[in-house]
Amino acid sequence: MLRLVKHFLLAAALAVTNAATAAGDMMDPALHSKAKRLADGGLHYLRGTQAEDGSWSKSVGVTALALRAFLESHRGYNEGDGAFITRPVQFLLDHVNPDGSISETNNNRNYNTAVSMVALKATGNPAYDEIIQNSQRFLQGLQIDEQDGYERDHKYYGGVGYGGDERPDLSNAYHALEALKATNLDSADPTWGKALLFVSRSQNNSETNDLEFAANDGGFAYMPEYSPHGGAVSYGGMTHAGLLSLLYAGVDKNDPRLKAAYQWIRANYTVDVNPGAKENQGYFYYLNAFAKAMYAWGEPEVVDTAGVSHNWRNDLAGKLLSLQQEDGSWVNRESGRWWEGDPNLCTAWSVTALNKVVRK
Repeated sequence: MLRLVKHFLLAAALAVTNAATAAGDMMDPALHSKAKRLADGGLHYLRGTQAEDGSWSKSVGVTALALRAFLESHRGYNEGDGAFITRPVQFLLDHVNPDGSISETNNNRNYNTAVSMVALKATGNPAYDEIIQNSQRFLQGLQIDEQDGYERDHKYYGGVGYGGDERPDLSNAYHALEALKATNLDSADPTWGKALLFVSRSQNNSETNDLEFAANDGGFAYMPEYSPHGGAVSYGGMTHAGLLSLLYAGVDKNDPRLKAAYQWIRANYTVDVNPGAKENQGYFYYLNAFAKAMYAWGEPEVVDTAGVSHNWRNDLAGKLLSLQQEDGSWVNRESGRWWEGDPNLCTAWSVTALNKVVRK
């Protein structure tokens, strides 16, 4: 028996080593090591700004994002590591509402619930399964459809909003779909098909968008016919969120919607700004979505439309290295819009991005 246990432990150790080596082979070895240290520095910063109740920024949403950064890190933190993990978990549980939402406010119920579901799922603790299932039903109930008086030809059909307003947007839809995917909602559930209508109608691709506003650059706006950066302009944060939403919903990479979105990414490849956005608003949201989208796409390099190859892992690690503050945090110094003046939020997003960078 002892020999069997030793054999198992050796095999497990080799598997971890091989996975780390494979991830390192995808990028410059020195940057791979630095990316891990960057993530450690960010987590150390978050450890220092955590409140006694386990929260960050007195926010369910920020707490869930920071908790996810710890749970998905290369260190493999879990509830067994102590109060810096168990307290934020309990903070989320303390804000579970009878309707299935997880939120301290009515204004951001979808966003807060979605990111909390991902964090609770990332613990791997089956004790939270019932809470997660109730939250799934809550998110599905927010989706706009016939029960709300909307038919399939309406531009808002299938969308999801904050939960406290009356208009859906692609950002909230993306977070909801990520949560439903992470918590294993049945791929045959009609929620996915409804969502695809809304996601497709937020894309500037007249080949697949049945709304007249659509241009043909392949990128995504914030919602059908609207972008906060003017008109219905495509921009980086939403285009990566749109690409992820399509993948979460099971769309094949050969689908014209995904091809068009990836073409926009090739044409606008950068980690220096949120392309298409005014005053670099939503920059760290963009870097987070960029990392998740590139990881999900599965290619180590992006060849831009000028024919230049980019190792996205190297590029992102190098950029985050240049932007990290001495205390280990990140913050958007160009625009505080959408909470990006809060270093807890930007640090959580940056560490989660780095977690994708160093992962196989």
